[in-house]
Amino acid sequence: MSDIEKKIKDTIKNGGVLTMLYFDIHAKDKESLQHLGTGFINQVIEKPGVIFALGEIDEPTGGGEGKNWSSSVSLKVLTKDFKTLAGLCMAHSPFTVEILRPDEIYLPLNQAHEVLSIMAATTAEYKRYILTKIATPEEIVRINENMGKRAEMGKKILKGEKNGTD
Repeated sequence: MSDIEKKIKDTIKNGGVLTMLYFDIHAKDKESLQHLGTGFINQVIEKPGVIFALGEIDEPTGGGEGKNWSSSVSLKVLTKDFKTLAGLCMAHSPFTVEILRPDEIYLPLNQAHEVLSIMAATTAEYKRYILTKIATPEEIVRINENMGKRAEMGKKILKGEKNGTD
């Protein structure tokens, strides 16, 4: 058994996930596209919780007469846990995901909470960005007022929980 295969088996035995992630990339010229793909792969490799990542960039196509070049990146990633994989997917939006191993995912409750928190925070960030780009100044004031009301409601709920009330 190779060192890599041993690392994969040990990581999966301890909750890790081996996955293929597929991405589309686009740039104005072929060279920029290749640099973009390489930089992207290196960025994923350096993420906390990524044990290893091996990427392959398809030959760029397109270009010419003001059109962008396009390519696909296939990225085999071994993560220490499902939470790390979920974070990668939320941050980088692959067009498809294929879990290679294990055959089933068992998620402890604390990790399920963390995954849901990552999803909630990311979608809230996207919503806030979109709303601030399309909303009128008056609508932004209303949005901020509603956010303040939600925060107050959250404080009251947390205070009630701490006091042992429902």
